[in-house]
Amino acid sequence: MPRRLGLALLLAAGLGAPASAQAPLQAPLQAPLPKPAPKAPAAASAPADPAFEAARAAFEVLPEAERKALQDALVWTGDYNSVLAGTFGRRTFEALNAFQGRNGGGDPLAPPVRAKILAAGEAARKAARFTAKADPATGAVLGVPERLLAKRSPLPGPLPAGTRWQSADGRVTLESRAFPPGAADLDGLFERATAPMPERKVTYKLKRPDFIVVTAETPGGRSYVRYAAGAAGVRGFALGYDRALAGEVDRLVIAIANSFVPFPDAAPAPAPSAASTPVPPPAAAARPAPAAARIAGTGLVVAPNRVLTAAAIGEGCAPRIGGAAAKVLRSDPASGLAILEASGLPVPVPLAARTEPLAAEESLVVLAAGAEGVAVAPGTAGPGGLVAPLQPGAAGAPVFDRAGRLAGLVARYPTAPRLVAGVVPPLAVPLAAGAAVADVLGAAGIAPRDAGKGGAMSLGAVAGAVRPAVVAVSCAR
Repeated sequence: MPRRLGLALLLAAGLGAPASAQAPLQAPLQAPLPKPAPKAPAAASAPADPAFEAARAAFEVLPEAERKALQDALVWTGDYNSVLAGTFGRRTFEALNAFQGRNGGGDPLAPPVRAKILAAGEAARKAARFTAKADPATGAVLGVPERLLAKRSPLPGPLPAGTRWQSADGRVTLESRAFPPGAADLDGLFERATAPMPERKVTYKLKRPDFIVVTAETPGGRSYVRYAAGAAGVRGFALGYDRALAGEVDRLVIAIANSFVPFPDAAPAPAPSAASTPVPPPAAAARPAPAAARIAGTGLVVAPNRVLTAAAIGEGCAPRIGGAAAKVLRSDPASGLAILEASGLPVPVPLAARTEPLAAEESLVVLAAGAEGVAVAPGTAGPGGLVAPLQPGAAGAPVFDRAGRLAGLVARYPTAPRLVAGVVPPLAVPLAAGAAVADVLGAAGIAPRDAGKGGAMSLGAVAGAVRPAVVAVSCAR
């Protein structure tokens, strides 16, 4: 079959109207491209990957907008091929490490590396002249790499309405498509897109009540077709390209699919009216909610039944760890440190102490307890303390240098931190230095081992070694 004919066949099968050349992309935006690779079943008893868990924690403390921006940039660097959800999974982990593996190694979530990822993604996006905007022919928002797809024309015929973008040589074609209510349905489009055809193989298909995705290939081409149904009808797009261009076009397909908004003007669901909102019975409404303990800070298990934390945590509250009451054994206002006694603690981990001062702008790792568990955050040494993107509950959080040595504890966290768009940005907090930590532990008969400076470790390696000994300290007033 001639190559051009094969690509036309891919696009035509994806709708109900012929088009020019085209080929598929990733699956519903969660599968690898062009066909999801089979996964080995995960063993239920498989141990957690400390590096993965540490990276997940570090990623999830970032603002949602930055998480999505990093994923989008990694699409453009060719390392990520999934939906821009802002959530952390194996694909995000592998993409971050793949990018950093090409750029010198080290921690892929360190601030300088995140900036490098965002800059590389933006450079690739600009090079492609990729713009996402509403298509007048369909009303859907769609990103178009205008450097590659420079030719633009309306789709022929009354239905479907849409626009066609093509490369100068016709080897890549993108079409937007729209049907008014009643003119087409997802069942019919799905059946058409998956119907057997000579020389064409469906490589992925997904059907949901409100959208479908189908990818296919011929000996010479690939295609990706997506449709969504709504009150305004059915809207979608189809992309086809020469198989020889897969290395260049695959990431464009992911970017286009991530940019697709079929009904940008759809009104949000109305808020429930007073008449339809259930009203609790008077007895339930009058019953006071039980007092709940709040996470006041973080502690580090340094010996059996002993937790090192910030003295500020115990101000005006009764500390608890893991649901059990904790007793303040020692509090040192001068250093800002305290040692608590509690039962049922995790096993302490061997600690290496750092007593020499931190260098300006030195990279650090902070482990802080929160509502979702222990979060790992990158930080830097700053004037008078630490600069890091911490959340409430960070008082008492242990701070390590990149050699894995305990370099201090967060002495205090603001009771009302400054918010930017609802998120706490990196802020400066006072740090109880490693020398003070060593003194307090020594006075309590706890001696961390001496350790010279070793080689630099990744954020995940540092956090993975000590994370099991980090606990939340709650406070019931």
